Amino acid sequence: MSAISENIKFYRTKNSLTQAQLADKLDVSEQAVYNWERGSRIPRMGYIEKMAELFHVESPDILKVHKQPTNMKPIDQTGMHAIRIPIIGTIACGTPILAEQNIDGYTTELFEEKPDGTLFALKCKGDSMEPKIPNGATVTVRLQPTVEDDEIAAVLVDDDEEATLKRVKHVGKQVMLMPENKKYDPILLNKENPGRILGKVIKVSYSL
Repeated sequence: MSAISENIKFYRTKNSLTQAQLADKLDVSEQAVYNWERGSRIPRMGYIEKMAELFHVESPDILKVHKQPTNMKPIDQTGMHAIRIPIIGTIACGTPILAEQNIDGYTTELFEEKPDGTLFALKCKGDSMEPKIPNGATVTVRLQPTVEDDEIAAVLVDDDEEATLKRVKHVGKQVMLMPENKKYDPILLNKENPGRILGKVIKVSYSL
């Protein structure tokens, strides 16, 4: 059994729940919980966060990751790394992206390799990037001022307080923000409609 499977079983039994009861609370099959505790499957991060809330612990407690001053927390047993990432809500004008007043909370994401750079997360709102990024998904973004053509970026347009997620295409000195959903029109960034790239999307997480 892996550390994650042992911790799920430990906290489930500590809270006097059967596998069937835990499955019902998480809206998954009993077989899914059985597979998690057996170690044959690893739950998605969204389910780990739901279990942490249900068990009144933090996600790293289920992942068996000791709190450290850094946000990098290796999980030796699985070869994965759990990283605590700030979730950015509205962005106050003139403040750095990671300013305290911009942070709505934190999420913990799993990575096979430690990603470079400074990371932040956004909650996707709307369907303009479906099916690539569904409504409600959590996206991890690496802070950087530019991206390559066809990469997905978090972009702050004009005086908006919330970043938008779009695929970037450079057209001369202008930047075109392309939605995945064809029912939406592209957004053109230029002198009349300014904007700035906040970072590159490196991971999308969502629950089925």
